Amino acid sequence: MRVDVFRTPDERFEGLPGYDFEPHYSEVDGLRLHYVDEGEGRPVVSFHGEPTWAYLYRKMLGPLVEGGHRVICPDYPGFGRSDKPTDRGWYTYDRHVKLVTALLNGLDLSDATVVVQDWGGPIGLRWAVENADQVGALVILNTGIFTGHVSKGFLAWRDFAEKNPDLPIGFVIQGATTTELPDEVLAGYRRPSRRRSRRQAPRSSRCWSRPRRTARARGRCVRWRMPSAAGRSRRWSPSRTAIPCFPIRGRGSGSCSGSRR
Repeated sequence: MRVDVFRTPDERFEGLPGYDFEPHYSEVDGLRLHYVDEGEGRPVVSFHGEPTWAYLYRKMLGPLVEGGHRVICPDYPGFGRSDKPTDRGWYTYDRHVKLVTALLNGLDLSDATVVVQDWGGPIGLRWAVENADQVGALVILNTGIFTGHVSKGFLAWRDFAEKNPDLPIGFVIQGATTTELPDEVLAGYRRPSRRRSRRQAPRSSRCWSRPRRTARARGRCVRWRMPSAAGRSRRWSPSRTAIPCFPIRGRGSGSCSGSRR
């Protein structure tokens, strides 16, 4: 099936503050997916959230590389430097997992530390439990595993995203940050998707939520997959295994507060 795709021009990413990393690409199901791949050593795979992209981890990359790690930050389809299907109905939870799995399968990973934040939790934790032979540790930031019961914060975010076709990405990022971000940093988050028609992925919150009207099939897939991931992820509990697991929750995290952390 042919998909209409927008590809953000490369010049849009020039001169980003603190972000001068070489882009890498993988062709998956007809889409060009971007990822950062810096350094050598034990891999750290960082899954971004919504409405961010690999730019989120720009300050972590340098210290981790200097510490002897290979750092990989994939952009999901619709985000960052990855291709952006323009049909919002194209975006589903299973499709995100499938495509990022195909990308990571080509990178020869072993004993990886998986870092998950926000939407990176449902995607990255499922990838981790389904590819446990490649994973050595988990670092779980503000996120959750959604098993059919979601918080009021999540529902408020979903409604906000759906009611704002021109999603104010800079406003969302600043509102989720405890410090005042410079305008040029907020612009860095906005650069991949300046126009309303390019923001279908950041607005596709309904594909993560419980079944409701036309989203019933997509909601079911989350409810089927997430309990399985939740059950298998318990083997990383620090009290039950030698595999390290580091949960870190920031102050005032609301949208994931009703999910399994």
